[in-house]
Amino acid sequence: MTQTTLLQYEAPWPVHAIDWCKTPAPGQQRPRSAFRLGIASFTEDYRNRIAVVGLQDERVLVEDDYGDYPDFVTLCEANHGYPATCLQWQPSSATTYGWSQKSPSTELLATTGDALRVWEYSSDASPAASSFVGRQPSAGGHRLNLKAALSGQSKVQNQSGGAPLTSFSWNEKAPSLVVTSSIDTTCTVWNIDTSTAITQLIAHDREVYDVAWLPGSTDIFVSVGADGSLRAFDLRSLEHSTILYETPAPKHPPSTPAATNRPPTSPLLRIAFNPSDANYMSTFHMDGSDVQILDMRSPGAPVMELRAHRAPINAAGWSSTEGSLLATAADDSQLLLWDISPHSQPPTASPRNASSRLSSPRPTDGKKRVLTDPIMAYSTQAEITNLAWSPQIAPMTMNSGHSTPAGEWLAIVMGKSIKALKV
Repeated sequence: MTQTTLLQYEAPWPVHAIDWCKTPAPGQQRPRSAFRLGIASFTEDYRNRIAVVGLQDERVLVEDDYGDYPDFVTLCEANHGYPATCLQWQPSSATTYGWSQKSPSTELLATTGDALRVWEYSSDASPAASSFVGRQPSAGGHRLNLKAALSGQSKVQNQSGGAPLTSFSWNEKAPSLVVTSSIDTTCTVWNIDTSTAITQLIAHDREVYDVAWLPGSTDIFVSVGADGSLRAFDLRSLEHSTILYETPAPKHPPSTPAATNRPPTSPLLRIAFNPSDANYMSTFHMDGSDVQILDMRSPGAPVMELRAHRAPINAAGWSSTEGSLLATAADDSQLLLWDISPHSQPPTASPRNASSRLSSPRPTDGKKRVLTDPIMAYSTQAEITNLAWSPQIAPMTMNSGHSTPAGEWLAIVMGKSIKALKV
């Protein structure tokens, strides 16, 4: 018997957004429900789809003779119209949250595009009915229903309806809170339990590309955008924001001044907090092949830079369980895994308490650390456009007596192909 370290799925369409479910399905006896992915298509029309895919049978994790069957099968899908710019499963805290409008036996997914959509997913198939290898899951057992489509009036002049949304962040501590980012320069905080907008603020000078709640906080979030800045906002004092980082001006700016006369900047595309130490964040530039690691205790410049990709980076994501592991994927067809913990300061101060200042974690000579050696590299045949970590998945014991160890998986997207790798 060999333990499987690679699972594969071929989607019927090019995949863009992806997320790994944060918890097994409610009430499911079968452990394979920890292996479910939410995926969304990217086609240049109004016929996009989202789907939930799951393991065909958990025996594919341990046995070699199940190669005749696909590892993953589509459990259910739904129309989405425009492509989903971001898709996420509910945080693990949502299973015990006191929802007013949701059944305990269902799970929520959310997507952004022309609106913030909240979907209710139910998987009430009898475990016995779907336990045969090769059986396609019955459509009756898995359903994905649109629960709400939220699109507010824009604060920005000459925008009547809501402008397209680029991304969103789901609050772990209060899973009814979702903050979205938009190309109209705004961020909006929603209560998805009541389907109401709590507040909308003009966050940047240009398009906002990504947003993230500070782990453990229901008040503070950060955003990045086309103006090249990383900003922090506190819902308790919205009069001002804090600029944590601004990209340096290009060394060779274009000679023709822009119509707005704004200095050229390098847009920041993504922002993500390290869940095991919320002082640290990762970001990267549009068309950039390096990842910047920033420390909220020492804003203004990166404390680390990760340099090993040879083409523009498309995605970066932190492991939720292994301390300070960051995965990055790029157009060089490489998935790289970085461990920044040897280079990090211990999390002695909480970024939520500004008074507890401590010595800067920047090296004593003031220079950022440049890391060029990832701890793992995985090469593929195609550009990797997105990635998603699994949570820590519990050990499984099959009816056959085979068992799998606990561990994390990492899903990567290449066109229509998805690979899940055991870390």
